[in-house]
Amino acid sequence: MPQAIIGIPCDVKRVGLLPFHAVGEKYVEAAVGGAGGVPLLIPALGSRSQVREILDVVDGILLPGSLSNIEPHHYGGAPSREGALHDPQRDATTLPLIDLLLQEGIPLLGICRGFQEINVALGGELFQYVQEEPGFADHRESDTQNLDEMYGPAHAVRFTEGSLLRKWLGRESGEVNSLHQQGIKRLADRLEAEAVADDGLVEAYRVRDARSFAYAVQWHPEWKYWDNAISTALFNAFGEACRERRAQRQC
Repeated sequence: MPQAIIGIPCDVKRVGLLPFHAVGEKYVEAAVGGAGGVPLLIPALGSRSQVREILDVVDGILLPGSLSNIEPHHYGGAPSREGALHDPQRDATTLPLIDLLLQEGIPLLGICRGFQEINVALGGELFQYVQEEPGFADHRESDTQNLDEMYGPAHAVRFTEGSLLRKWLGRESGEVNSLHQQGIKRLADRLEAEAVADDGLVEAYRVRDARSFAYAVQWHPEWKYWDNAISTALFNAFGEACRERRAQRQC
C-alpha cells in the first residue's frame, strides 16, 4: 500500500526573540518508523489555518505532546496559576480541527497534550494538577536528566473489557511511562475509556462513534516505540488506518 501522509500540528515556541513553529523529533520519528508514514508539519496558525486544504492533503493526524497546557477557559476550568505555560495558537489550531477530522473520518491519534485536546474539544474537562486531587497519584516525571529513566515504565494500566488494547496485545494490563500533571477530570460523552491507572485516572480512550481510527493515550508511546509492545501495536494500528485512508482517496 502507498505511504500515508501524517500531519503533525506544531507548537509555537520562542527561540531567542522570535517565535518558531516546532514539533518534537520523537513524534516525527514515530510517524515515520512506527506508523510508516510521511510526516507533514502543520503550523499553528490558529484562525488563519487553511484547515480545508490541510484535510485534503493528509491521510491522518498525530496530535503530539507538549510542555504547554490547554488554556483552561476551553473546558470551564479555573484560571491558570502564574507561570503556567500555554500555547493559544496551538489551541486555536487543534481544537477546531478535531471535530472536522471526526466528521471526515480521517484517522486521529492523540498523545499526552493531544489526548487532553480531544477530550476538551468533545466537551470533557481536565484536572490541572492531578497530584493535588484526593485519591490520585503523582503522575509527573521523575526528577532526572536521564531520558531513559524519565521515559521508563512508571505505573501499570488496566485495559478495559472489550478494549482494542486487549485485542491487540492479548492481555489485560501493561506498564506505561508517565510525564504529566494534567489529566482527565470528566471524560467527554463520545469517548470510551480503554485503559485506566490504578488510581482510576483514564489513561487511554477511543472515540466511540468514529468513522475511522480515533484513539488517544496519556502516556508517551513515541519514546523508543520499537522496543515496546504497546507502542508498536498502537502505531501499527494508526499507520494501517492512515494507509487505508490513502488508498481510498486514490480510488
